[in-house]
Amino acid sequence: MRKKNGRGTQVGTRLTPVTALSGFRGAITFIFILSGVVNVLALTGAFYMLQIYDRTLASQSVPTLLALSALAIGLYLIQGVLDVLRSQILVRLGAKVDVELAPLAHKVSIDMPRFGFSTTEAMERGRDVDTLRGFLGSQGPIALFDLPWMPIYLAFVYLLHPWLGVAVFAGALILACLTLITEILTRRLSQATHQAGIVRQTIADSHARNSEVLHAMGFAGRAVERFTVANAEHISLQTRTSDITGTFAGLSKVLRMILQSAVLGLGAYLTIMGDLSAGAIIAASVAAARALAPIDMAIGQWKNIVSARRSYQRLGDTLSTLDDAPDPVQLPAPTRSLKIERITVATPSTGSVVLGDISLELTAGEALGLIGPTGGGKSSLAKAITGVWPLVRGAVRLDDADVEQWSPNELGKHIGYLPQEVCLLDGTIGENISRFAKNPSSGEILAAAKAAGVHEMIVRLPQGYQTELGPHGSALSAGQRQRIGLARALYGNPFLVVLDEPNSNLDVEGDAALTEAIRNIKARGGIAMIIAHRPSALTCVDKVGVIQNGKLAAYGTKDEIIHGQQPNKQVARMPASPGSTESAPAAASASNVMQKPGGKEWPIHQAS
Repeated sequence: MRKKNGRGTQVGTRLTPVTALSGFRGAITFIFILSGVVNVLALTGAFYMLQIYDRTLASQSVPTLLALSALAIGLYLIQGVLDVLRSQILVRLGAKVDVELAPLAHKVSIDMPRFGFSTTEAMERGRDVDTLRGFLGSQGPIALFDLPWMPIYLAFVYLLHPWLGVAVFAGALILACLTLITEILTRRLSQATHQAGIVRQTIADSHARNSEVLHAMGFAGRAVERFTVANAEHISLQTRTSDITGTFAGLSKVLRMILQSAVLGLGAYLTIMGDLSAGAIIAASVAAARALAPIDMAIGQWKNIVSARRSYQRLGDTLSTLDDAPDPVQLPAPTRSLKIERITVATPSTGSVVLGDISLELTAGEALGLIGPTGGGKSSLAKAITGVWPLVRGAVRLDDADVEQWSPNELGKHIGYLPQEVCLLDGTIGENISRFAKNPSSGEILAAAKAAGVHEMIVRLPQGYQTELGPHGSALSAGQRQRIGLARALYGNPFLVVLDEPNSNLDVEGDAALTEAIRNIKARGGIAMIIAHRPSALTCVDKVGVIQNGKLAAYGTKDEIIHGQQPNKQVARMPASPGSTESAPAAASASNVMQKPGGKEWPIHQAS
């Protein structure tokens, strides 16, 4: 994902896994040094065997045996404590990285659907943080921290005898080659497995969201079959990946055992030839096993290492889209006008242009109704104005200031938005109306509810404003959700209120409340934009725009557009952008009527 601002320029980076981990550079350095100490102490067994076989047995000294044993036990205990400390530090490091990255990853997850990504792909970013945290608390990082200290063991074995050192080095080289081959063979399969997992989860999420339709119309069985196919593909790829990693993990264990036996055999030969002591044989075997253990552990953890690396890269790519620009100067609340200047809008998922060269202007106290055929671009215009979809070209201005000059949080205070599909969050009615404000004002919540005409309905509920809505607001009917969504849009008296099909699920009482809410927006000096198919939503609008085939086909007062009264023909012409001498005429439609729901027609009178 590449998030761009309204001018098409990529925004700067903010916090990535690299910068998050660099913040714990001291802890990582400490773990690395600690790993060195642990690896040095791991030579205790080799030295102990060397002393026992070469000195204690030869001297037959029990006090020497007891002293060496006590020293070895003490060193083993210190090694164990440091090993536990290293693991605990890594676990806490993973937790701190999660605390740093999880909120940012969630912010990106919220933004991703606006740019055409599926919900499953968006939620993957949160799982990436979980994967990274889980990896840091596993044995994988320990293997990676131990690898740089392998030369200690190789040097120790080499000092016992050069031939033994060469043998252990050759074994380590072979295991390293196995690790490289595992990486080459599993890289593409791991990526394909991940993508297949996303496809499977996307299908599962889609079926869960549409469970009522699947059950009511009897194609749940076919939905299960569709999921089964996607699941089988994912399992097949996952099995192939696991087969490769499992095969090479088993092979590495066999080779490690062969190498240990080879070291013992070679040591025995050198002892027979008088070039090595008996104790050195055991010491070399112990040191060789310890030298190869990190490679063996890395191969066994390779699946987790690959998953963590993939998550790390994805987090780096997605978190880099967050805006690192300094907070803009806080502008005064808009009070005068909304100007849309020659905007072009493309669907984020496909990149296809759905709106081209749209311009219009509204002043405080005006309401605009947008009508047009289904798929003409009305909802796309609403998403562009509210900032849900980025602009390809043009600008949306509040009081002549480009909305890009506001931070999203500040801009949101001045905009109320009721989308076509009303989604309420899992929480109480009061929390949803207040947009989950930290310290919401009860007076503002009540004012918004009364402005939407929903206060009486809410207080009749057993828990009133404290009623828990459940996932997606499932505790309420579609009409109730729409009216609470309207109250949420009106919370805080925003200057610009955009309502997309606000009466699609309303009864007569709801329609009357909506009309009154629009009147109140105009009366307090706000601007309302209503997208509608039902005429009742346009009762108190001042202007009407016809969106057809991605163009503003007609624009003027309600009387001029709906009833054909044209005292001033210039009104129906689209306003040109500032500085332009052109005036874009209203596009001629193939027909002067447009179908309304129920087979009725809008009489659209286009100005010449």
